Amino acid sequence: MADINVSAKAPHSAPGAPAHPAPTPAPAGGAPEPFWDIIELLFFAYRDFVGDPDEVLSKLGFGRAHHRVLHFVNRNPGMKVADLLDILNITKQSLGRVLKQLVDQGYVIQKEGAADRRQRLLYVTPKGEALSLKLAGLQTQRITRAFGELGPGTHEAARRFLTAMIDGDNREGVLRLIARADRAAKPK
Repeated sequence: MADINVSAKAPHSAPGAPAHPAPTPAPAGGAPEPFWDIIELLFFAYRDFVGDPDEVLSKLGFGRAHHRVLHFVNRNPGMKVADLLDILNITKQSLGRVLKQLVDQGYVIQKEGAADRRQRLLYVTPKGEALSLKLAGLQTQRITRAFGELGPGTHEAARRFLTAMIDGDNREGVLRLIARADRAAKPK
């Protein structure tokens, strides 16, 4: 991530990392050359970032959709199924299949809403929380190792870059969701 410009400052690289130039300017009327290195690094980084949890999940007969559901339900206890559908951007049918497996195997419970009994509110069980934390721990180890290689200020630079990658009309909602979950997780 050190090769990413997140401000108007001159680009810099991590020690020993090759410098990558900006895309070649577009020929008259054409598109600029793609950022092939960044595109491919994002593919490989994502592959490895989810690979560690994938190994744990596969032993349980679960996949990445299960991981995402567990993650967001653990971070947002009592979230509505409708809100989870919006976050994950998947079909109701896909979420229903994944939720059924997580509920049947004791990782998630559903409760009806106090104000509206039609609402289905989601909570992780202690078993679900333990699995969610184990998966987050694996990913945190990878992130910590990468930040350690890149030095001070990396966390904030990565946060700004990833935030900027989110569609503009979704950024504020995503940041609010993260902040709300962070506040709820702080010990009282």
